[in-house]
Amino acid sequence: MATFGVGIIGCGNISASYLKFAPLFKGLEMRAVADINLDAATARAAEFGLRAETVEGLLASDDIDIVVNLTIPEAHYDLTRQILEAGKHAYSEKPLVLTLEQGKALRDLAASKGLRIGSAPDTFLGGAHQQARDVIDDGKIGRVIGGTCHVMSRGMEHWHPNPDFFFQPGAGPILDLGPYYITNLIQLIGPVKAVSAMTAASFPTRTISNGPRNGEEIPVDTPTNIHALLEFENGAIVTFGASWDVYAHTHPNMELYGTEGSMQVPDPNFFGGDIMMSEKDAGLARLPQQDHPFGIPNEGLDGDNPQANYRTAGLAEMVNAIYAGKQHRCNIDIAVHAIDVMVSILKAGEIRDWVEMTTTCERPAQLTTEDATALLK
Repeated sequence: MATFGVGIIGCGNISASYLKFAPLFKGLEMRAVADINLDAATARAAEFGLRAETVEGLLASDDIDIVVNLTIPEAHYDLTRQILEAGKHAYSEKPLVLTLEQGKALRDLAASKGLRIGSAPDTFLGGAHQQARDVIDDGKIGRVIGGTCHVMSRGMEHWHPNPDFFFQPGAGPILDLGPYYITNLIQLIGPVKAVSAMTAASFPTRTISNGPRNGEEIPVDTPTNIHALLEFENGAIVTFGASWDVYAHTHPNMELYGTEGSMQVPDPNFFGGDIMMSEKDAGLARLPQQDHPFGIPNEGLDGDNPQANYRTAGLAEMVNAIYAGKQHRCNIDIAVHAIDVMVSILKAGEIRDWVEMTTTCERPAQLTTEDATALLK
């Protein structure tokens, strides 16, 4: 298998995760990093033994085949377009873009140039979520007819020193955390047909309670409390609650209800975790974990809550798919459909009505234990 040279643009915190886990995977080699702040690029390059480039220099580099876009979400569209125009494949952090029109424009540009676009999240490739997919595909809970998802907390201002962006258009819990949940629902159930929602910004301002800006108030200009209904093309109806206005709750992250049983799926923000399943009248019981390599804890092993973290799996799978001439799993069609769902939820909350999807996609192929093992060195 050929080795694809990879460059990263955007040297914030998330870049360290990509650079840390990339050496686990075949077929790719991190070669350079860039940032509009050259000092940040220089520091990250020194940390991981890479070369630092300007953004323009990296895009022009002959040894870079794929560029990973780790800039802030509002810059994703412009930079991904530049990556494609430079003749390179693109892989973006979530969300891919902030509007459906931007997503369609990138899809068309990539197709015209014979290039690929991939997009996080890739957590649905984790062992827990692929085991949940196995449960569904094997018919163990029958046909999925409903479900609930909840991602709720009190917000970022309590721990993030500069949380302003989270409360502005283009962020909020839907576009910031929604990609994990919506993408996992797509891979488990299939595409969404229509959505409805009620949305609110419960507090007009937030008070930062940490760091050098402790006590400073920041404005809230996007919904922070969203309750949506998603109708899937297969007929399933799923409730989705996303809120940064909640102190505590007891909802599981994701439950799916089938004609023959029910299943609890762990937080799709992570690769691993336990699955609980019931069959008809039986109570929920923990399923033995499969030996999927992307479900094995590899972080925090000395603590009380070790986690499986295989960030870069989606990029590695994309490289493998390009080499094999197959569709990659974190593909543009899924990313664009997820954007369609998320912006439609926000629109439904504004107009207080149902919104029909204008896009669709295929469920990505299941990533089996054998498939995942083949990606690892």
